[in-house]
Amino acid sequence: MSIWEYANPKKFMATTAPVVPWIFGLSLVLLAVGLFWGLFLTPAAENFGATVKILFVHVPSALMAINAWLMMLVASLIWLVRRHHVSALAAKAAAPIGMVMTLIALVTGAIWGQPTWGTWWEWEPRLTAFLILFLFYIGYMALWAAIEDPDTAADLTGVLCLVGSVFAVLSRYAVRFWSQGLHQDSTFSADKETHIDMAYWYPSVICMLGFVLLFVALVLMRTHTEIRLRRASALETRARRA
Repeated sequence: MSIWEYANPKKFMATTAPVVPWIFGLSLVLLAVGLFWGLFLTPAAENFGATVKILFVHVPSALMAINAWLMMLVASLIWLVRRHHVSALAAKAAAPIGMVMTLIALVTGAIWGQPTWGTWWEWEPRLTAFLILFLFYIGYMALWAAIEDPDTAADLTGVLCLVGSVFAVLSRYAVRFWSQGLHQDSTFSADKETHIDMAYWYPSVICMLGFVLLFVALVLMRTHTEIRLRRASALETRARRA
């Protein structure tokens, strides 16, 4: 069996529709457990107090903001190379979810930054790259909405996705490229000097798994919707020509 068989919209929907409720339900369970554990059962940090607990939302949302764009990049490349409509529609479906994740990361980062750095915002490399990534999400969705022909829209948004990937990567690695920024390095690191304390590690991992599964479930649901809308549009076009 080839993976490309799932480029057929009917097979894609028939295969993924039964598992979406399970993925969505599991994501909610993981988020409930992880957030309750993290917010109510972990101690306040010695240097940061209770504000450290915002990482249980900030880190997973930032992770998904970046990886959502990279998922869109892969889906766009598949469309540009193999012209499979499901991949283009999956990229389109992921954009609003990634945009919301980026917004959550920006807001929670600001809430963290005010008591920690003494400012809500700083034009430092990682924060600036993240803000630009947020603007790329908005531009990507606007481009889809502005172009009537779906194939042309998929082509142009695919190219935009390629360009925006630069800022997705910078959002992840800017701290290593520009050491003068305020933002700390990766929260999860093999280096014991920078690795998160184990008291926060377990609930953080659970929250991240919850965010990942929530993203997958929402993308699948939105992709199903996009496929149905494309079918409806095709039927409407045929009816007009008849």
